[in-house]
Amino acid sequence: MKNKILIIISVIITQIIIAQNPLLIPNTLEGTNINLTLQNGTHQFYSGINTTTMGANGNILGPTLILNQGDFVNFYVDNQLGEATTIHWHGMHVSPENDGGPHTVIDPNTIWNPSFTILDKAATYWYHPHLHEQTTAHVAKGIAGLIIVRDSEEAVLNLPRTYGVDDFPLVVQTKDFDTSNQIITNSNSDDIIMVNATIDAALTVPEQVVRFRLLNGSTMRTFNFGLSGSQIFYQIASDGGLLSNNIPLTRLQLSPGERAEILVDFAGMSGQTVFLMSYASEFSNGIYGATNPGMGAGMTLNGYNPNSLNGTNFNIMQFNVGVPTTSPITTIESPLVTVTPIPESNANVTRSIVMSPVTAGANQLNGNFYLNNTLFDMNVINETVQLDDTEIWTLTNNSAIAHPFHIHDVQFYILDRDGNLPPLNEQGRKDVVYVKPQETVRFITKFETFSSVVPYMYHCHMLMHEDGGMMGQFVVESPLSVENNEFSNQLIIYPNPTKDNINILIEGNLSSDTIKIVDQLGRLIISEKISVSENNIQIETLPKGLYFLKATINNKRITKKIIIE
Repeated sequence: MKNKILIIISVIITQIIIAQNPLLIPNTLEGTNINLTLQNGTHQFYSGINTTTMGANGNILGPTLILNQGDFVNFYVDNQLGEATTIHWHGMHVSPENDGGPHTVIDPNTIWNPSFTILDKAATYWYHPHLHEQTTAHVAKGIAGLIIVRDSEEAVLNLPRTYGVDDFPLVVQTKDFDTSNQIITNSNSDDIIMVNATIDAALTVPEQVVRFRLLNGSTMRTFNFGLSGSQIFYQIASDGGLLSNNIPLTRLQLSPGERAEILVDFAGMSGQTVFLMSYASEFSNGIYGATNPGMGAGMTLNGYNPNSLNGTNFNIMQFNVGVPTTSPITTIESPLVTVTPIPESNANVTRSIVMSPVTAGANQLNGNFYLNNTLFDMNVINETVQLDDTEIWTLTNNSAIAHPFHIHDVQFYILDRDGNLPPLNEQGRKDVVYVKPQETVRFITKFETFSSVVPYMYHCHMLMHEDGGMMGQFVVESPLSVENNEFSNQLIIYPNPTKDNINILIEGNLSSDTIKIVDQLGRLIISEKISVSENNIQIETLPKGLYFLKATINNKRITKKIIIE
């Protein structure tokens, strides 16, 4: 009888293992010229069934970009989707015209060519669409990819860094499918869990220390990551860089948009199976993923229940431990790098952002959400920041559900949660912070390097909330950004103010290629090739108002105001 039971158990275990699908590992692109083609395609989430998807350089997701700090990189993003989109370099410190927010639209059959120096620290970033009111659809359909930035500090550490061998990308998402197994893009019935677009994913890992780059790429759901048996793992990096020391954990909460790098020691576990799990039963009310998504038990969210993932512990993927590599990492590195948070005393500006429901009361979860009692308007600049200012932002959540707050352009340091220091693993560089219902979170950041005409965004990273208007925009002003650099006097514009045309004259032995005229929100109005001699541009069809002429002369950027009467 005992042998029969053992045989049955063995068969069940074998069936479980067979039922797993090999984890898809995205290809990599590296170098200083990166080509991405956004395309429609199909993907078999379920064997033999084609699901319509979107991807970059393939049918689903996108290649992992491996970039080096200090390199100047040209990106060529070719939009073959048949509809407009954008690509945002989430977490990266780039100029606003390169940021890929909703104002930087890539029209169908056009190529967007952002170019910038990689200024970021070694960390895991990501790229995804950011078109207003279409972000949910384009991300849910599949466009998302990781960005690995390497730097000299990270390079000297004894860490796993061989991609696909001991250093793995894990893009964790939930989706909802209709009866034809097509993706439902705006849905709270997201009961299908996947990693790297693989349902029931399994990965053979070496019997040694392995690095996982975790991204919560879901449109709405928060995960409470842990290993089966509550095995200890070590967090070594947050959104924007390495931590000062490894942090031993058994749980790691990541909301949409957040990333973390963790180390797992599989030594002595050859032949064993370990599961990456979400311990969602431990969530308190008011978290998308808990039993009750709102603070009040009576609050409901359309489509949220029944859902087998809500308020229960579930497996995300399976690790099958194999043999070690030829040169295994066998120790958990610590200390890591020097992390120097910005002192609170350095701040010279404070701002407050209040999150609240548009519809108050028990049904608020089914409505939209305000930031400072305002829904997003593409034509309104919500905040104006001065270049090189250090600011403290106070985030207060007056709604019944938690919101992950993301800001473009900068990394920040969390000062406190309801007056208490954040946990150790939240004391590094961040660009997304989860704010629970009725909680107040403060962070400090410095706005440096880039002034802006095109706005940067800040928003909830629950994408259905973002598309519903839970977003604001800010510009960074600098007295040096307009008419104040060494070549400015040699770029002459007349008449100004004007009504129907402008003349552009470049004096001296200087060269320029293209000038652009943008409006106050950074929207491109005119782009023309110019010569070193005098040029005339007709602008009689433009509405009255303030515009900006942008030129690059002898590799120096110049911006001048134009007033059309």
